[in-house]
Amino acid sequence: MDVQQAYDALYTFALIVISLLLCVMLFRSVKGPGVTDRLLSINMVGTLVIAGIVILSRLLGEAWLLDVALIYTMISLVSVLILARVLIPSRPSRKRFRDDPGAEEQEGESHV
Repeated sequence: MDVQQAYDALYTFALIVISLLLCVMLFRSVKGPGVTDRLLSINMVGTLVIAGIVILSRLLGEAWLLDVALIYTMISLVSVLILARVLIPSRPSRKRFRDDPGAEEQEGESHV
């Protein structure tokens, strides 16, 4: 086994691990107990996809995939910022954002 085959095996293993972690994060984005948990898992999905594209670029020897990864990074950043602005309240007292599991505990403590 030469060095190139060892690198190819390492890149393939890394892609398998990233795809498994991607499945876990997708499950977490659906199951997450709170809005912020879902937002963080969506951000992590974007990061894992970018890492997968970069590793795939190195494995295939295609430099144009790095440009795709950079564009995807910018789109992911903007989308997470917009989602954070929309989903995370600037005023937590608004009724719309009371679906967090800890909201009932906070509400009960504020009336005591």
